[in-house]
Amino acid sequence: MISRDVTIKNNVGLHARPATFFIQKANSYKSSIWVEKDDRRVNAKSLLGVLSLGIVKGMTVTIHADGIDENEAVDGLSELIDTGFTE
Repeated sequence: MISRDVTIKNNVGLHARPATFFIQKANSYKSSIWVEKDDRRVNAKSLLGVLSLGIVKGMTVTIHADGIDENEAVDGLSELIDTGFTE
């Protein structure tokens, strides 16, 4: 298992459309992936779970991944966040 802290940079945080992009990306990996904020950890492949964290611009979250493509998962999701969800 690996993890990485990332800071949300886009204006709306992980709400609606960015959260959808995030979970779609998470679902492209075979590893189990979680997002953690404060003491709450949710499945990164669950839209309701990610939205329930109420992640806004400037917050730091931790991405955890465990599985055969865990490195790629953390790298890919971190990059998505770092670029502000621009494709």
